[in-house]
Amino acid sequence: MPLPPWWVRRLLLAPAVVLLAVLMVTTVPVWALLGLAVSPFVPGRLRPLRLLWIGCVYLVWDAAALIALFLLWLASGFGLRKRAPVFQRAHYLLAGRFLRLLFWQARWTLRLSIDVVGTDPDTALPGWPELVVCRHAGPGDSFILIHALVNWFNREPRIVLKESLQWDPAIDVLLNRLPNRFIAPGPDGRESVVRQIGHLATDLDEDDAFVIFPEGGNFTPGRRLRAIARLRALGLERMALRAERMRHVLAPQPGGLLAALDAAPDAGVIFVAHTGLDRMLTVTDVWRELPMDKRIVMRFWSVPPEEVPTGRQERIDWLFDWWARIDRWIAANRVGGAADAAAPTAPGRTGTDPA
Repeated sequence: MPLPPWWVRRLLLAPAVVLLAVLMVTTVPVWALLGLAVSPFVPGRLRPLRLLWIGCVYLVWDAAALIALFLLWLASGFGLRKRAPVFQRAHYLLAGRFLRLLFWQARWTLRLSIDVVGTDPDTALPGWPELVVCRHAGPGDSFILIHALVNWFNREPRIVLKESLQWDPAIDVLLNRLPNRFIAPGPDGRESVVRQIGHLATDLDEDDAFVIFPEGGNFTPGRRLRAIARLRALGLERMALRAERMRHVLAPQPGGLLAALDAAPDAGVIFVAHTGLDRMLTVTDVWRELPMDKRIVMRFWSVPPEEVPTGRQERIDWLFDWWARIDRWIAANRVGGAADAAAPTAPGRTGTDPA
């Protein structure tokens, strides 16, 4: 479904979310009773009630964020000064507080725990910008990563996102006011995307974190096979063979990262892997897993700028090497064999790299 223009999203979608949240809050006792009545007939501990609560919390969260963003718009002179540093910082602080609230609810409702292992952005190169390169799998992984960057590591993310995420009004309004890029291929296709990414990665400062997901979408077995087939169609047989050996990640698309490296040559690179939610690929998977009782492990690897290769092909091989390493780490964690997962550090602290 094509995305409606921005003025339709602002004038129709955003108010509709606020009205729907008001309706949900005023009728929540009715929905709660229905959830309780259905729960004995559904496997799992209060599964319908938990799902209802998650949906209600997210809807109210979205509406509250929209109201706060509207107040910031008024305070910035009806949006005239929204790009001023003080209002940019205010938007990052707002994002941090709302993400903290969302994950407090996730821990309480879904019994999620998040552990961080490795050299994170807070300790790798303090006072330097970072390019954060993350795998993409399972629901909520983007939220988790941005929550960590903003609230644990005091970074200001610049994120490359899919255009379709603008269907969520709060994400649409907030992230379009900050230096992010919703990617939609232009008339010249991938070249347009690469140019947009390079522009976004320009002029990073000491607390910026440029976030990119080189796979281009969430991992699924079908997407993995299509990514391999695409490499073969382009005549890249060696890369296709390498992608076939990786079972838990998609073949990375190097163009965006190469553009970011060219635009920010002084930035360090942080590779991020995570496991814990990656087996929940569909709504059915999420329903089956409730309550989740999941332990999410985020693994950070830091590469200083002087260790980043300089040649184009060397950088492509380097990215595939890292993706193979991430694939091995995921496989080891899934069978409980990773030393990293066995003794995670507290969020924001440095772990050890056994490799």
